[in-house]
Amino acid sequence: MEELKKIAIASDHAGFYLKEKLIRFLTAERYEVKDLGCYSPDAVDYPDYGHLLAKVVSDGEYPLGISICGTGNGISMVVNKHQKIRGALCWNEEISRLARAHNDANICSLPGRFINESEACLIVKTFLTTPFEGGRHIKRIAKISMKTE
Repeated sequence: MEELKKIAIASDHAGFYLKEKLIRFLTAERYEVKDLGCYSPDAVDYPDYGHLLAKVVSDGEYPLGISICGTGNGISMVVNKHQKIRGALCWNEEISRLARAHNDANICSLPGRFINESEACLIVKTFLTTPFEGGRHIKRIAKISMKTE
């Protein structure tokens, strides 16, 4: 029997409906999905959910995550404040593929108000199935994290 793959997902109110659709898609694709909220379309603050997502990915509890807000920018900024996170704003399949292949991105941020369900599913599926190329990209990724003093 095939092993379930794990992924965490979080959104604000602007990404709520897309998050719910992606959870159904991911479950059908045999992923164990951890929904970190939000849990309704009522207005919330995206940092609250972005920080939760970044924590479970940076701690290694989940290898990859999906974050969604209206433009994808705000929640992407939040997750990228965390060490060990490489969040990528993905608005099409090619950006998603390159984010994984070249940047070893571990959180895919989606613009919930600018893509439809089928686009989101394709972006996410590409993100989850594209391996990191390694090679010349390894030294570049090593330069991303800032050393704390």
